[in-house]
Amino acid sequence: MMKSRAAVLRTMGAIHPYAESKPLTVEDIALDAPGPGEVMVRIHAAGLCHSDLSVINGSRPRPMPMALGHEAAGVVEALGPHVDDLAVGDHVVMVFMPSCGHCVPCAEGRPALCEPGARANGAGLLLSGHGRLHDGRDGSTIHHHLGCSAFAERAVVSRHSLVKIDKELPLPIAALFGCAVLTGAGAVINTAGLQPGQTAVIIGMGAIGFAALLAAAASGASQIIAVDILDDKLELALSMGATDVVSARDPDAIERVRALTDGGADFAFEFAGVTKALEQAYRMTRRGGTTITAGLPPPDATLPVNVVNLVAEERSLKGSYIGTCVPVRDVPRYIALYRAGRLPVDKLMNGTIPLDRINEGFDRLHEGSVLRLVVDLAG
Repeated sequence: MMKSRAAVLRTMGAIHPYAESKPLTVEDIALDAPGPGEVMVRIHAAGLCHSDLSVINGSRPRPMPMALGHEAAGVVEALGPHVDDLAVGDHVVMVFMPSCGHCVPCAEGRPALCEPGARANGAGLLLSGHGRLHDGRDGSTIHHHLGCSAFAERAVVSRHSLVKIDKELPLPIAALFGCAVLTGAGAVINTAGLQPGQTAVIIGMGAIGFAALLAAAASGASQIIAVDILDDKLELALSMGATDVVSARDPDAIERVRALTDGGADFAFEFAGVTKALEQAYRMTRRGGTTITAGLPPPDATLPVNVVNLVAEERSLKGSYIGTCVPVRDVPRYIALYRAGRLPVDKLMNGTIPLDRINEGFDRLHEGSVLRLVVDLAG
């Protein structure tokens, strides 16, 4: 077995401030050698995401204990049997939905909806159905988070959770492509298929919302309206390509967006993970418009929709998971856009922190004072 320091969550339901309650404990865990179709990765960088936070606070229930972290990049350290398309030393980005390649969604070209991958993630296991993590003291089971468990020095993951990348891309930047960029940019490029000249409103200006903003600008949107409750994020949005901003605290926010877009936007994107925000997004679109949500509210959240309005105005309401991505296609494409200066993903990153300060980092994420902090594990 290999030893690794990792951030482990043993009980869900922690309440902010996290630095005081310390829901994540940094401890030594043990990793089995990679099994068939699996890879051991030396993690160099892992981003703090609201999906991690939603497990910590209990709004996305998962089996405990669990080693958290799902947005990461690192270097291949060891290969399990039957992995013949990677080599030790390759640089890789982790993707938090492994795809089997054989189920109906995978066969349809929709690997983000892989059925075995979803079952494994829900159970805290790898795609193989096995777990490779153990408590460093007594050998008891520690569950995998979304097949990655990346807030750690090392991780054992399915080969299908990895995309090989060029070694020249800095790994702290590369990490963001595994979640924030795939989800936000993918919602615009893949789920919406936004065309030049169309209009977009984006609600929820976290890292995913800003990735969507960058993608909308790269796609040639004629108007991009950013909506958030925090004024400093709205100011940042203007500096990163938004044509207009509207405060979500404004009681007339919907009317303002509709006035700015002459009746409503072609597309509304909701990334706040709040039902009220999704309701607003739906009402901010024009007749025939499309509302796309990638937010993940608690499992019992429901949305009231006026069905006559949905039908008579031919509106669309769509979910977008991991940006409707095909990781082996989209990660290289988005990296190419980044290198061409058309998708400046580096602007989403607010700095790095050591693993020992991870609870403090989640405080900052909860408060909305950062877009992306990255845990530096390179040392």
